[in-house]
Amino acid sequence: MGRALELAALGLGRTAPNPPVGAVVVRAGQVVGEGYHTAAGEAHAETMALAAAGSLARGATLYVTLEPCCHRGRTPPCTDAIAAAGVAEVRYATGDPDPRVAGGGHRALVEAGIRVEAGASEAEARELLRGYLLRRRLGRPWVTAKYAMGLDGKIATRSGDARWISGEASRAHAHRLRDRADAVIVGIGTVLADDPRLTVRPVPPDGRQPHRIVVDTRLRIPLDAALLGPELAAGTTVAFVAPAAGAATLEERGLGLLALPADASGRVDLRALLEALGRRGDNEVLVEGGGELLAGLLAFGLVDEVQACLAPIVIGGRTAGTPVGGIGVERIDQAGRFEIVDLARRDQDVWIVARPAGPPMEVTNV
Repeated sequence: MGRALELAALGLGRTAPNPPVGAVVVRAGQVVGEGYHTAAGEAHAETMALAAAGSLARGATLYVTLEPCCHRGRTPPCTDAIAAAGVAEVRYATGDPDPRVAGGGHRALVEAGIRVEAGASEAEARELLRGYLLRRRLGRPWVTAKYAMGLDGKIATRSGDARWISGEASRAHAHRLRDRADAVIVGIGTVLADDPRLTVRPVPPDGRQPHRIVVDTRLRIPLDAALLGPELAAGTTVAFVAPAAGAATLEERGLGLLALPADASGRVDLRALLEALGRRGDNEVLVEGGGELLAGLLAFGLVDEVQACLAPIVIGGRTAGTPVGGIGVERIDQAGRFEIVDLARRDQDVWIVARPAGPPMEVTNV
Protein backbone atom coordinates (compact mmCIF):
# COMPACT_ATOMS: atom_id res chain seq x y z
CA MET A 1 0.00 0.00 0.00
CA GLY A 2 2.93 2.30 0.62
CA ARG A 3 4.01 1.88 -2.99
CA ALA A 4 0.43 2.45 -4.18
CA LEU A 5 0.38 5.75 -2.28
CA GLU A 6 3.67 6.78 -3.88
CA LEU A 7 2.21 6.09 -7.31
CA ALA A 8 -1.00 7.97 -6.50
CA ALA A 9 1.02 11.06 -5.55
CA LEU A 10 2.35 11.20 -9.12
CA GLY A 11 -1.13 12.16 -10.26
CA LEU A 12 -1.59 15.13 -7.91
CA GLY A 13 -2.70 18.19 -9.83
CA ARG A 14 -3.39 16.16 -12.96
CA THR A 15 -6.50 14.05 -12.41
CA ALA A 16 -9.24 16.56 -11.53
CA PRO A 17 -12.13 16.12 -11.30
CA ASN A 18 -11.04 12.57 -10.56
CA PRO A 19 -9.01 11.61 -7.48
CA PRO A 20 -5.31 10.67 -7.68
CA VAL A 21 -5.17 6.88 -7.26
CA GLY A 22 -2.38 4.32 -7.27
CA ALA A 23 -2.54 0.50 -7.52
CA VAL A 24 -0.15 -2.43 -7.12
CA VAL A 25 -0.67 -6.12 -7.99
CA VAL A 26 1.18 -8.60 -5.77
CA ARG A 27 1.54 -12.32 -6.40
CA ALA A 28 3.49 -14.67 -4.15
CA GLY A 29 5.06 -11.74 -2.36
CA GLN A 30 6.30 -10.08 -5.55
CA VAL A 31 5.04 -6.95 -7.32
CA VAL A 32 3.90 -8.03 -10.78
CA GLY A 33 2.09 -4.89 -11.91
CA GLU A 34 1.52 -1.30 -10.89
CA GLY A 35 -0.11 1.84 -12.22
CA TYR A 36 -1.64 5.19 -11.37
CA HIS A 37 -4.32 7.45 -12.78
CA THR A 38 -2.62 10.03 -14.97
CA ALA A 39 -5.53 12.22 -16.12
CA ALA A 40 -9.32 12.33 -16.32
CA GLY A 41 -10.48 10.19 -19.22
CA GLU A 42 -7.38 8.01 -19.11
CA ALA A 43 -7.21 4.49 -17.68
CA HIS A 44 -7.73 4.14 -13.95
CA ALA A 45 -4.95 2.94 -11.68
CA GLU A 46 -6.44 -0.53 -11.25
CA THR A 47 -6.73 -1.26 -14.96
CA MET A 48 -3.20 -0.01 -15.59
CA ALA A 49 -1.81 -2.24 -12.85
CA LEU A 50 -3.79 -5.24 -14.10
CA ALA A 51 -2.64 -4.70 -17.67
CA ALA A 52 0.97 -4.58 -16.48
CA ALA A 53 0.48 -7.82 -14.53
CA GLY A 54 -1.21 -9.66 -17.38
CA SER A 55 -1.93 -13.30 -16.60
CA LEU A 56 -0.04 -12.98 -13.32
CA ALA A 57 -3.01 -11.07 -11.90
CA ARG A 58 -5.00 -14.31 -11.60
CA GLY A 59 -5.03 -15.33 -7.94
CA ALA A 60 -3.09 -12.19 -6.94
CA THR A 61 -3.81 -9.41 -4.44
CA LEU A 62 -4.57 -5.91 -5.66
CA TYR A 63 -3.64 -2.98 -3.41
CA VAL A 64 -5.36 0.29 -4.32
CA THR A 65 -5.57 3.62 -2.51
CA LEU A 66 -9.31 4.18 -3.12
CA GLU A 67 -12.35 1.95 -3.34
CA PRO A 68 -12.58 0.71 -6.96
CA CYS A 69 -15.31 2.33 -9.04
CA CYS A 70 -18.37 0.34 -10.08
CA HIS A 71 -19.94 2.74 -12.58
CA ARG A 72 -19.31 3.54 -16.21
CA GLY A 73 -18.07 7.05 -16.87
CA ARG A 74 -15.41 7.90 -19.44
CA THR A 75 -13.90 4.48 -18.62
CA PRO A 76 -15.54 1.11 -17.79
CA PRO A 77 -16.06 0.02 -14.16
CA CYS A 78 -12.83 -1.06 -12.46
CA THR A 79 -14.73 -3.73 -10.52
CA ASP A 80 -15.51 -5.51 -13.80
CA ALA A 81 -11.85 -5.42 -14.85
CA ILE A 82 -10.72 -6.74 -11.46
CA ALA A 83 -13.17 -9.65 -11.60
CA ALA A 84 -12.28 -10.47 -15.21
CA ALA A 85 -8.57 -10.56 -14.33
CA GLY A 86 -9.20 -13.25 -11.72
CA VAL A 87 -7.84 -11.26 -8.78
CA ALA A 88 -8.34 -13.18 -5.54
CA GLU A 89 -8.17 -10.32 -3.05
CA VAL A 90 -8.50 -6.51 -3.06
CA ARG A 91 -7.19 -4.29 -0.30
CA TYR A 92 -8.11 -0.63 -0.55
CA ALA A 93 -7.21 2.23 1.76
CA THR A 94 -10.40 4.29 1.99
CA GLY A 95 -13.90 4.44 0.60
CA ASP A 96 -14.98 6.67 -2.28
CA PRO A 97 -17.69 9.22 -1.30
CA ASP A 98 -18.77 9.59 -4.93
CA PRO A 99 -22.48 8.63 -4.71
CA ARG A 100 -21.99 6.45 -7.80
CA VAL A 101 -19.55 4.34 -5.76
CA ALA A 102 -19.90 4.89 -1.97
CA GLY A 103 -19.66 1.26 -0.90
CA GLY A 104 -20.96 -0.10 -4.19
CA GLY A 105 -17.47 -0.95 -5.39
CA HIS A 106 -16.85 -2.97 -2.24
CA ARG A 107 -20.16 -4.84 -2.63
CA ALA A 108 -19.56 -5.56 -6.32
CA LEU A 109 -16.21 -7.17 -5.56
CA VAL A 110 -17.65 -9.31 -2.75
CA GLU A 111 -20.50 -10.42 -5.02
CA ALA A 112 -17.87 -11.45 -7.58
CA GLY A 113 -16.33 -13.80 -5.00
CA ILE A 114 -13.30 -11.61 -4.26
CA ARG A 115 -11.98 -11.16 -0.73
CA VAL A 116 -12.05 -7.48 0.20
CA GLU A 117 -10.26 -5.64 2.99
CA ALA A 118 -10.63 -1.89 3.60
CA GLY A 119 -8.77 0.58 5.80
CA ALA A 120 -5.07 -0.18 5.26
CA SER A 121 -3.10 3.12 5.50
CA GLU A 122 -6.39 4.99 5.53
CA ALA A 123 -5.04 8.14 7.21
CA GLU A 124 -2.25 8.45 4.64
CA ALA A 125 -4.69 7.91 1.77
CA ARG A 126 -7.15 10.49 3.08
CA GLU A 127 -4.34 13.03 3.35
CA LEU A 128 -3.38 12.38 -0.26
CA LEU A 129 -7.02 12.62 -1.32
CA ARG A 130 -7.82 15.62 0.88
CA GLY A 131 -8.90 17.87 -1.97
CA TYR A 132 -11.11 15.30 -3.66
CA LEU A 133 -12.72 14.27 -0.37
CA LEU A 134 -13.37 17.88 0.67
CA ARG A 135 -14.87 18.76 -2.69
CA ARG A 136 -17.20 15.77 -2.49
CA ARG A 137 -18.28 16.85 1.01
CA LEU A 138 -18.47 20.66 0.72
CA GLY A 139 -18.59 21.32 -3.02
CA ARG A 140 -15.39 23.39 -3.05
CA PRO A 141 -11.69 22.63 -3.42
CA TRP A 142 -9.12 22.38 -0.63
CA VAL A 143 -7.57 25.84 -0.14
CA THR A 144 -3.90 26.24 0.77
CA ALA A 145 -2.63 29.75 1.50
CA LYS A 146 1.09 30.30 0.90
CA TYR A 147 3.30 33.29 1.68
CA ALA A 148 6.86 34.20 2.64
CA MET A 149 7.72 36.82 5.27
CA GLY A 150 10.65 38.13 7.26
CA LEU A 151 11.16 37.74 10.99
CA ASP A 152 9.10 40.90 11.51
CA GLY A 153 6.15 39.58 9.50
CA LYS A 154 6.76 41.77 6.46
CA ILE A 155 6.24 40.41 2.93
CA ALA A 156 7.73 43.37 1.07
CA THR A 157 9.62 46.61 1.63
CA ARG A 158 7.88 50.00 1.85
CA SER A 159 8.51 50.39 -1.91
CA GLY A 160 6.88 47.03 -2.63
CA ASP A 161 10.08 45.09 -3.40
CA ALA A 162 9.69 41.41 -2.44
CA ARG A 163 12.29 39.55 -4.55
CA TRP A 164 13.49 37.57 -2.92
CA ILE A 165 12.47 37.19 0.73
CA SER A 166 12.85 33.42 0.71
CA GLY A 167 15.85 31.35 -0.35
CA GLU A 168 16.27 29.18 -3.41
CA ALA A 169 15.18 25.97 -1.66
CA SER A 170 12.00 27.67 -0.47
CA ARG A 171 11.21 28.94 -3.94
CA ALA A 172 11.63 25.42 -5.30
CA HIS A 173 9.16 24.18 -2.67
CA ALA A 174 6.70 26.92 -3.64
CA HIS A 175 6.82 25.68 -7.23
CA ARG A 176 6.11 22.14 -6.01
CA LEU A 177 3.02 23.51 -4.27
CA ARG A 178 1.93 25.07 -7.57
CA ASP A 179 2.55 21.80 -9.35
CA ARG A 180 0.19 20.00 -6.94
CA ALA A 181 -2.60 22.58 -7.32
CA ASP A 182 -5.34 22.55 -9.93
CA ALA A 183 -5.41 26.34 -9.81
CA VAL A 184 -3.33 29.21 -8.39
CA ILE A 185 -5.32 32.20 -7.13
CA VAL A 186 -4.18 35.80 -6.53
CA GLY A 187 -5.91 39.11 -5.99
CA ILE A 188 -5.66 42.02 -8.39
CA GLY A 189 -3.38 43.85 -5.95
CA THR A 190 -0.75 41.16 -6.39
CA VAL A 191 -1.01 41.43 -10.17
CA LEU A 192 -0.63 45.21 -10.07
CA ALA A 193 2.32 45.06 -7.67
CA ASP A 194 4.27 42.03 -8.95
CA ASP A 195 2.99 41.22 -12.46
CA PRO A 196 3.37 37.46 -11.78
CA ARG A 197 3.19 34.61 -14.29
CA LEU A 198 1.99 32.03 -11.72
CA THR A 199 3.58 29.15 -13.61
CA VAL A 200 5.53 26.13 -12.40
CA ARG A 201 9.26 26.50 -13.03
CA PRO A 202 11.07 24.64 -14.32
CA VAL A 203 8.29 23.39 -16.57
CA PRO A 204 7.25 19.86 -15.49
CA PRO A 205 8.16 16.99 -17.85
CA ASP A 206 4.52 16.65 -18.90
CA GLY A 207 4.27 20.40 -19.57
CA ARG A 208 1.22 20.74 -17.36
CA GLN A 209 0.55 24.10 -15.67
CA PRO A 210 -2.13 24.95 -13.09
CA HIS A 211 -4.99 27.19 -14.09
CA ARG A 212 -4.53 30.81 -12.99
CA ILE A 213 -7.29 32.78 -11.28
CA VAL A 214 -7.23 36.53 -10.63
CA VAL A 215 -9.83 37.96 -8.24
CA ASP A 216 -10.49 41.36 -9.79
CA THR A 217 -13.85 42.84 -8.79
CA ARG A 218 -13.76 45.83 -11.18
CA LEU A 219 -11.58 44.36 -13.95
CA ARG A 220 -8.54 46.53 -13.28
CA ILE A 221 -6.05 44.06 -14.74
CA PRO A 222 -3.73 45.92 -17.16
CA LEU A 223 -3.74 44.88 -20.79
CA ASP A 224 0.06 44.55 -20.67
CA ALA A 225 0.03 42.18 -17.66
CA ALA A 226 2.10 39.02 -18.10
CA LEU A 227 -1.01 36.91 -17.51
CA LEU A 228 -2.58 38.41 -20.65
CA GLY A 229 0.35 37.38 -22.83
CA PRO A 230 -0.26 34.92 -25.68
CA GLU A 231 1.22 31.98 -23.77
CA LEU A 232 -0.77 32.52 -20.56
CA ALA A 233 -4.12 34.15 -21.38
CA ALA A 234 -5.91 30.96 -22.41
CA GLY A 235 -5.10 29.35 -19.06
CA THR A 236 -6.05 32.38 -16.98
CA THR A 237 -9.47 33.37 -15.64
CA VAL A 238 -10.45 36.68 -14.07
CA ALA A 239 -13.25 36.54 -11.49
CA PHE A 240 -15.19 39.81 -11.36
CA VAL A 241 -18.53 41.36 -10.44
CA ALA A 242 -20.69 42.30 -13.42
CA PRO A 243 -21.24 44.74 -14.93
CA ALA A 244 -17.62 45.83 -15.35
CA ALA A 245 -16.06 47.84 -18.13
CA GLY A 246 -13.49 46.16 -20.34
CA ALA A 247 -14.88 42.61 -20.28
CA ALA A 248 -15.20 42.40 -24.05
CA THR A 249 -11.62 43.56 -24.59
CA LEU A 250 -10.27 40.98 -22.16
CA GLU A 251 -12.32 38.23 -23.76
CA GLU A 252 -10.86 39.17 -27.15
CA ARG A 253 -7.41 38.61 -25.68
CA GLY A 254 -8.37 34.99 -24.93
CA LEU A 255 -8.76 35.50 -21.19
CA GLY A 256 -11.40 33.51 -19.34
CA LEU A 257 -14.01 35.61 -17.53
CA LEU A 258 -16.04 34.44 -14.53
CA ALA A 259 -18.86 36.78 -13.47
CA LEU A 260 -19.76 36.25 -9.81
CA PRO A 261 -22.08 37.88 -7.28
CA ALA A 262 -20.78 40.51 -4.90
CA ASP A 263 -20.48 39.99 -1.15
CA ALA A 264 -21.70 42.52 1.43
CA SER A 265 -18.64 44.71 0.79
CA GLY A 266 -19.22 44.79 -2.97
CA ARG A 267 -16.25 42.55 -3.76
CA VAL A 268 -16.24 39.16 -5.47
CA ASP A 269 -18.06 36.67 -3.26
CA LEU A 270 -15.27 34.26 -2.33
CA ARG A 271 -17.66 31.47 -1.38
CA ALA A 272 -19.23 31.69 -4.82
CA LEU A 273 -15.76 31.66 -6.40
CA LEU A 274 -14.75 28.45 -4.65
CA GLU A 275 -18.11 26.84 -5.40
CA ALA A 276 -17.59 27.65 -9.08
CA LEU A 277 -14.14 26.06 -8.98
CA GLY A 278 -15.66 23.03 -7.24
CA ARG A 279 -18.23 22.66 -10.02
CA ARG A 280 -15.38 22.85 -12.52
CA GLY A 281 -13.84 19.88 -10.70
CA ASP A 282 -10.84 21.50 -9.00
CA ASN A 283 -9.68 19.42 -6.06
CA GLU A 284 -6.96 21.72 -4.65
CA VAL A 285 -6.16 25.40 -5.13
CA LEU A 286 -3.18 27.46 -3.96
CA VAL A 287 -3.71 31.07 -2.87
CA GLU A 288 -0.60 33.22 -3.17
CA GLY A 289 -1.96 36.61 -2.04
CA GLY A 290 -2.60 39.35 -1.56
CA GLY A 291 -3.48 40.46 1.89
CA GLU A 292 -7.09 41.47 1.25
CA LEU A 293 -7.87 38.20 -0.50
CA LEU A 294 -6.33 36.17 2.33
CA ALA A 295 -8.17 38.24 4.93
CA GLY A 296 -11.49 37.51 3.25
CA LEU A 297 -10.82 33.78 2.90
CA LEU A 298 -9.73 33.51 6.54
CA ALA A 299 -12.71 35.49 7.82
CA PHE A 300 -15.12 33.23 5.94
CA GLY A 301 -13.37 30.06 7.16
CA LEU A 302 -12.30 29.11 3.64
CA VAL A 303 -8.61 28.33 4.30
CA ASP A 304 -7.82 24.68 4.98
CA GLU A 305 -4.05 25.00 5.32
CA VAL A 306 -1.46 27.75 5.68
CA GLN A 307 2.08 27.26 4.40
CA ALA A 308 4.10 30.16 5.81
CA CYS A 309 7.78 30.62 5.02
CA LEU A 310 9.71 32.51 7.70
CA ALA A 311 12.96 33.94 6.33
CA PRO A 312 15.79 35.18 8.59
CA ILE A 313 15.59 38.82 7.49
CA VAL A 314 14.14 41.98 9.05
CA ILE A 315 12.51 44.45 6.68
CA GLY A 316 10.88 47.00 8.98
CA GLY A 317 8.72 49.96 8.04
CA ARG A 318 5.26 51.06 9.13
CA THR A 319 3.94 50.91 5.56
CA ALA A 320 5.59 47.65 4.52
CA GLY A 321 3.21 44.86 3.54
CA THR A 322 2.01 42.00 5.74
CA PRO A 323 0.53 38.70 4.53
CA VAL A 324 -3.02 39.25 5.84
CA GLY A 325 -4.79 42.57 5.39
CA GLY A 326 -8.37 43.58 6.13
CA ILE A 327 -9.46 45.37 9.30
CA GLY A 328 -8.42 42.49 11.56
CA VAL A 329 -9.95 41.60 14.90
CA GLU A 330 -10.30 43.82 17.94
CA ARG A 331 -9.45 41.23 20.59
CA ILE A 332 -7.11 38.25 20.66
CA ASP A 333 -9.98 35.93 21.60
CA GLN A 334 -11.52 36.77 18.19
CA ALA A 335 -8.45 35.56 16.29
CA GLY A 336 -8.63 32.46 14.12
CA ARG A 337 -6.88 29.53 15.78
CA PHE A 338 -4.59 27.13 13.93
CA GLU A 339 -2.69 23.98 14.82
CA ILE A 340 0.87 23.51 13.58
CA VAL A 341 1.00 20.17 11.76
CA ASP A 342 4.51 20.39 10.33
CA LEU A 343 7.75 22.36 10.64
CA ALA A 344 10.50 22.10 8.07
CA ARG A 345 13.77 23.90 7.50
CA ARG A 346 14.82 24.66 3.93
CA ASP A 347 18.29 26.13 3.98
CA GLN A 348 17.95 29.14 6.29
CA ASP A 349 14.16 29.41 5.98
CA VAL A 350 11.62 27.76 8.29
CA TRP A 351 8.30 26.59 6.87
CA ILE A 352 5.28 26.39 9.16
CA VAL A 353 2.33 24.29 8.03
CA ALA A 354 -0.83 24.95 10.03
CA ARG A 355 -4.49 23.97 9.79
CA PRO A 356 -7.58 25.44 11.44
CA ALA A 357 -8.06 24.33 15.03
CA GLY A 358 -11.18 26.38 15.76
CA PRO A 359 -13.67 28.85 14.29
CA PRO A 360 -12.50 31.47 11.76
CA MET A 361 -11.58 35.05 12.65
CA GLU A 362 -14.43 37.09 14.11
CA VAL A 363 -14.38 40.09 11.78
CA THR A 364 -17.51 42.23 11.67
CA ASN A 365 -16.71 44.06 8.42
CA VAL A 366 -15.01 41.94 5.77
